[in-house]
Amino acid sequence: MMEENDKLHIRLHVYDTDIPVKVLREDEYFYREAAKLISSTVNTYAGVYKGRKSDKEILYMAMIDIALKFEKDKMRNDVGSYNDILAKITAEIEEALEP
Repeated sequence: MMEENDKLHIRLHVYDTDIPVKVLREDEYFYREAAKLISSTVNTYAGVYKGRKSDKEILYMAMIDIALKFEKDKMRNDVGSYNDILAKITAEIEEALEP
């Protein structure tokens, strides 16, 4: 069970807002990097669309951008199809080796 001292209270600066969060000590780096990524992505879209799109639309565009990268990375790292191929090859080899 997680001890209370395994958690940190940190303040993340995300775009134009400070957000207090309680995180696991070992996850602090990832939270801070995520906040930087969000801020950077929103700043990029705000630089292009500020005054032409609402802040809400800019935030949604940034979220879609980040989610799209995540989904592409997830597909690139999907080993399920490799496992299926290996299982088929292994079954064929075992079948061929049976007396």
